[in-house]
Amino acid sequence: MHHLILASESPRRKQLLQDAGFQFETLLVKVSEIPGKSLTVDEKILSNAKEKSDAAWTRLKPEKREPFVLLTADTEVILNNELLGKPQDETDAIRMLTELSGTIHQVKTGLWLRESVTEKEVSHIETTQVHFKKLSRESIENYVKSGEGTDKAGGYAIQGQGAQFIKEFVGSYDNVVGLPVQVLKRILNENAWVIRG
Repeated sequence: MHHLILASESPRRKQLLQDAGFQFETLLVKVSEIPGKSLTVDEKILSNAKEKSDAAWTRLKPEKREPFVLLTADTEVILNNELLGKPQDETDAIRMLTELSGTIHQVKTGLWLRESVTEKEVSHIETTQVHFKKLSRESIENYVKSGEGTDKAGGYAIQGQGAQFIKEFVGSYDNVVGLPVQVLKRILNENAWVIRG
């Protein structure tokens, strides 16, 4: 049996795990999230997730504790093979949503899991295709003023008012929110890592 430790500041990831019935601890970690420019999109996302894992591992490993699985993740919105990141201000958020208007983009989450006894690491990239409606300038500005997308990759939240922008999506909804729960369950099962309830 293992404890699950989520090293993330994201309230959305916590909520997804809670909704899926997981018992877990949280650990706050801060990393730069500025991966090397020579990396591919997937490599950049996994690099961010691994950096979070390494930072958390350094803090957790010296402590004597029961076996645990450490979970970190990085969710990014990709348009034209570029990571959009999170908007820096309202002007940046308007720019992002204007670029996403009427397009198909990808939301990718890199998962990084590390088990404390064997120190085995498992990584995975999950991709969801998101089709945006054509957005009016007014709807974009009103949404940005609401503040909902301030700390979100791509400047929107599919689980909130941002749902109005989405024509359809192909793949995992949870992935767009920030954590593909079914994929996480599959990885845990494949490695026989049983999470303590």
